[in-house]
Amino acid sequence: MHSIRFGTDGWRGIIAEDFTFASARIVAHAIARYVVRGEDARKGVLIGYDHRFASDTIAAAVAATVSATGTPVWLADKPCPTPAISLLVRQRNAAGGIVITASHNPYSWNGIKYKASYGSSALPSIVAQIESELANTLRDGAPLLPLRRDLIHSLEPRAPYLDTVEKLVDWQRQRQAKFRFVSDPMHGSAAGLLRELFTRNGVACDEIRGTRDPLFGGIHPEPIEPHIEAARQAVRAGKYDAAFCSDGDGDRIGAIDRDGTFINPHQIFALLVWHLAGTRQLPGDIAKTFSVTKLIDKLAAKFDRKLHEVPIGFKYICELMLEQNILIGGEESGGIGTSLYLPERDATVSALLLAELMAWHGKSLGQLLHALHAEFGEYHYGRIDLDVKPGQKEKAIDHFSDGKLKKLLDWPVTNRENMDGVKVYLGQIGWVMVRASGTENLLRLYSETSQAETTQRVLTAVSAIVRAL
Repeated sequence: MHSIRFGTDGWRGIIAEDFTFASARIVAHAIARYVVRGEDARKGVLIGYDHRFASDTIAAAVAATVSATGTPVWLADKPCPTPAISLLVRQRNAAGGIVITASHNPYSWNGIKYKASYGSSALPSIVAQIESELANTLRDGAPLLPLRRDLIHSLEPRAPYLDTVEKLVDWQRQRQAKFRFVSDPMHGSAAGLLRELFTRNGVACDEIRGTRDPLFGGIHPEPIEPHIEAARQAVRAGKYDAAFCSDGDGDRIGAIDRDGTFINPHQIFALLVWHLAGTRQLPGDIAKTFSVTKLIDKLAAKFDRKLHEVPIGFKYICELMLEQNILIGGEESGGIGTSLYLPERDATVSALLLAELMAWHGKSLGQLLHALHAEFGEYHYGRIDLDVKPGQKEKAIDHFSDGKLKKLLDWPVTNRENMDGVKVYLGQIGWVMVRASGTENLLRLYSETSQAETTQRVLTAVSAIVRAL
């Protein structure tokens, strides 16, 4: 049980190896101890869960553990996306929220996310306090407290969530545009939500992969290639105008254009900045993580918005959104938050805003992207995750940080930044970034250049250099 480490958004482990009822109870007890000491525990904790194996029964065990400390609990009566718990924590002024989910991880994983009272990821200061309580609980064990079933209440999470997000967009415009959509929740807990919102407002929307499947149909529930192939085929077969895909717990978005082209998270983020800051002229700054497209910098400059760049992890964007007026913040993995709603990622809200953008201009996602590229130049992004030997991550970071490295293939090294990993600028063509994963033995390589082939060349070259170290 020594392997429990509470990260940015909680803790994840392999089901039946690390993630067991016993370990879930230990994490729940540590969170409950934090709530009792750091929050007003009388306001209670909301507990939700996703479609993964045993998430519902783990959620019930977590509810029993938290309520035994004298803290009231509201336990969801059905699976729901993580943002629904975040939203309800904030709306009900609760002490915090717990979601049983492993987000976009493969089916063999499950986990526990903690959502703070403001309705988003725990800030680093809160994580530190939970980790301290976890260390104590691992050392001393969780005490056997009497059950307090009287403190466990039922929560219907979906209706209040739908009523709130429904108010964020212009449905009149949507209906007039007559676009047809397909929603792909990838067998995750956002199933049914987008279809319900569109159809109740007179917009055509069908759904694929909306059933609960703890194996996720054999793919990873992450809305990127190759896992979105079913959505691509559905769009082409049904001649839909777009598909919107969400990850296993409904906080990350991916999209498919009407011609089957994958619209990646950087492109989605850029389109939403263009829509909210440009078309809708809403006030506020823009925030992005260190690995996100430089197109955001150009959009921020055009709309005269201050741009904040932060290390990788949505918690850093959330921190900014709590302190300042940030209109929109986004990260490379498809997590996007907006001040219209919550300082939290939400795939359903991002999809509604993308559909509104299409309706506003009467254009497909591909046509809108083409207009962006025509004005600001082309940006082609790529990423590779390399399995590396012990020590190789450190060697790679040292190699690309070294000022003696003056050239990569045909391009001069013109600048470096090291906010999170090391980013190397290659003349006028773009950049490549090398970053060690904090949790796995992986080295992540990111690159963005003005041509798709160039990006692939850069990533292939950097991969070869790392392998040779």
